[in-house]
Amino acid sequence: MVATARAVVCLSFWLSVVQVRGSYIPPMMNKTIQDLLRHYSISPKERFNGKPVFSKEPLTGKMEGKRVLMGGILDTYEKLIGQMLKQQPTPAPQTAGSNERLTPANPPAGAGTASDGSVRWGLNYILQRVQALRKNYYQEQKTLLQKLKALDEIQLNNRVVQSKALWELPWLYEEASSLNDTIKLERRMRRRRRRQARKVKTRLTA
Repeated sequence: MVATARAVVCLSFWLSVVQVRGSYIPPMMNKTIQDLLRHYSISPKERFNGKPVFSKEPLTGKMEGKRVLMGGILDTYEKLIGQMLKQQPTPAPQTAGSNERLTPANPPAGAGTASDGSVRWGLNYILQRVQALRKNYYQEQKTLLQKLKALDEIQLNNRVVQSKALWELPWLYEEASSLNDTIKLERRMRRRRRRQARKVKTRLTA
């Protein structure tokens, strides 16, 4: 009983945080997520079981790694929401006058309820927001992830592949080593610029 009560309190707090958190989430997106959460309801015990779908731990690393990881997470969200849309009932045929384009300012009549139309509309709206974010800021990361996926498909037991990989290794090893040195150099240059900027600021304020 105590554990259940604690989970309910945590759920209420989490919902309140989601509703007001940050300046990047539009109010309509927040409201749509809340409506969808009521449709995709699970118990507090299931929600707070200590096993998040997307772990936050890797997001504390270096910026380059965080951007690649976030690009992968957004790509996974696209696939996940696409699957959720496939699981929705087939939409009813449009009637005369019902072909008006649905937008955040013009949601379906059942929006905010558990009707099939509002759920489909909400999922499509969230999918559009995720796709726009990835396209505007994480397109390069998506390309990188596709290249990483292609590496998993290399036929490791193929003799031709093995021979060609050995032939290419010296060049790739050189590239990997020089890339690491380039990153270190860029970091030193950034630190030097920051020190110079602080010195200039100190002189101006002296």
